[in-house]
Amino acid sequence: MREIETALSTRWPENKIEPSLDRMRALMDILGQPQRAYPAIHITGTNGKTSTARMIEQLLNTFELRTGRYTSPHVESVTERISLDGAPISVEKFIETYRDIEPYVQMVDQQQPIAMSFFEVLTGMAYAAFADAPVDVAVVEVGMGGTWDATNVIDAAVSVITPIGLDHTDRLGNTTGEIGAQKAGIIKTGGLAVVSQQPLDAAESILRRAVEVDATVAREGMEFGVIRREVAVGGQMVTLRGLGGAEYEDIFIPLHGAYQAHNAALALCAVEAFFGVGGKAGGDRLDIDKVRQGFSGVSSPGRLEVIRRSPTVILDAAHNPHGAQASVEAIRESFGFSKLVGVIATSGDKDAAGFLEAFEPILAEVVITENSTHRATPVDQLAAIAVEVFGEDRVRVEPRLDDAIEAAITAAEEEDLGGAGVIVTGSVITIGEARILFGRK
Repeated sequence: MREIETALSTRWPENKIEPSLDRMRALMDILGQPQRAYPAIHITGTNGKTSTARMIEQLLNTFELRTGRYTSPHVESVTERISLDGAPISVEKFIETYRDIEPYVQMVDQQQPIAMSFFEVLTGMAYAAFADAPVDVAVVEVGMGGTWDATNVIDAAVSVITPIGLDHTDRLGNTTGEIGAQKAGIIKTGGLAVVSQQPLDAAESILRRAVEVDATVAREGMEFGVIRREVAVGGQMVTLRGLGGAEYEDIFIPLHGAYQAHNAALALCAVEAFFGVGGKAGGDRLDIDKVRQGFSGVSSPGRLEVIRRSPTVILDAAHNPHGAQASVEAIRESFGFSKLVGVIATSGDKDAAGFLEAFEPILAEVVITENSTHRATPVDQLAAIAVEVFGEDRVRVEPRLDDAIEAAITAAEEEDLGGAGVIVTGSVITIGEARILFGRK
């Protein structure tokens, strides 16, 4: 496995892209079009993609369909990116799949001016593994953008667009409208696009694409949505309205935050669309008991995940200002901390100042650190930004993540009245390394 990971690491990293689907199409041709062996639900957006994908997968599994799920990035192990029936493929299956397609990848490398990237090879592996399984339906998360994303060689009848914010602006555009146009590229001719509430310019870009390809659009707040929600122990209770206008009441979601309720509405609508509910081909509601069962079993590692008590330690994979603001609102709603200490390590290509500004109102102090990858923001650089946002007295620097977490826990334990907590956040990589430090698998 280590040999394969090393080989993959020599390829272009997933944050480096060349806007073309030529390499992926060439690989799919050589492999015999495995991505056309099953129907698919394709998901893009700025935040919420992985949680929504996991919800869709869980619902489909509850309806006894065999699923393949492809998401990125991974939290701890690269095998997490390719799942069958809700579980990451085994190391043995990962190795077997890589070896199966390796000679064909090398053929594409020789034929194309640019060799296949890390993400392109993994995407090819996922599509091949799903065809080999075989799966009844694939749930596929875009890596970045949409139009030129390696996953966009599938022809998904159902496309899902989660909330769009400013992220990857150097590659996707400087406005949410420009970014929305890129992400709308996954909408296929005659398909159905399930769209969350969006900034106006992003919504306009999405609708424009839908008109161009004669696709139907289901909009949150119009054709479907969240009717009611209330905080519950370990998560929230929601009532959702589906495509057919029917309500799904008393749905327990074991995840925190209003944004997860909206992700659930997207997931439910996508599954309804897949089954033809709410349209000419089906009834007006899915089996409510199965829907409840599906949502009650949802998990989303690293998304406001409580990993320890006394003091409470939360891991959260927010990595841009848009995601940070959603996490802040969820923490205020679901946790009554008297003092909250942040452990923050970001990636160098992110808006660190905007991220820190979003968290500043709820953090008593921050411990600035960095994760172990080359993409990490240098700790001194991030600390300088943090001092500007928080002031020098509220900023501590610990270059090692383990030391940073220990320092934050010690600071939280100094709260005499109890009720203090720690949040580790800033990137999915940071969260993955923190999970390993806490012994979570």
